[in-house]
Amino acid sequence: MTLISPDVIAELKGLSVGAGGFLLLVGFLLWGFGWRWHRFWVVFGFTAAAGIVGMTSGKAAGGHILVMGLLLAFAGGVLAIELAKLLSFVAGGIGCWLAVQAVIPQAQELWAVFLAGGLFGVLLYRLWTMILMSLLGVLVSWHAAFSLAQSGGSYDAVKWVTEHSAAVNSAVIVVTLLGVLMQTVTAEKATKKAEGGEKKASKSKHEKHEKHDSHDHSAHKEASSSWWKRLPGLKAA
Repeated sequence: MTLISPDVIAELKGLSVGAGGFLLLVGFLLWGFGWRWHRFWVVFGFTAAAGIVGMTSGKAAGGHILVMGLLLAFAGGVLAIELAKLLSFVAGGIGCWLAVQAVIPQAQELWAVFLAGGLFGVLLYRLWTMILMSLLGVLVSWHAAFSLAQSGGSYDAVKWVTEHSAAVNSAVIVVTLLGVLMQTVTAEKATKKAEGGEKKASKSKHEKHEKHDSHDHSAHKEASSSWWKRLPGLKAA
């Protein structure tokens, strides 16, 4: 199994520089900022997938293709975050189910294994999302990079990837793990920046409130200390 598919690289041959650069940018953003903007990526992915499914099913059913696609895309976008958690549960459960069946073929009560794996998948939702985003970023950007590299005609990327599939797979795994670390750093920086902004706003609001209270106290003190000056018998004094 080759993570970087030679068939995909062959299909992308002749890709324009602009399109290749766009794919490289998208891949880098997924690789380095996947978790920081994971809500955008999840909603975008579910919306696009639901729209494609809606248009395909509408065409097969002979209905209004555009209406079906738009409705399913809207529904997918609205339910994206909840569906992502559900898919994480299902994927974790199925993964544990298959792993246990492969190791212990005669295992019983696999429903408990499925539930445990699903809970495990939900609890580690952030980690799975980071790994998936990083892997998608690597796959998108590397396919685009190999396609651009062979556009000149002197380099056969398909042959090179086929001959060095083990090394390419190892490199993809290593870079994917580096992407997880990168996403952790960028997410922590964004969190600290947001917390710093909130603390600064709270401090500014507190100082403004204290200044307002001090001003009111001074005005009240001045008014209470000069009440005797308004007495008729003491005006001359």
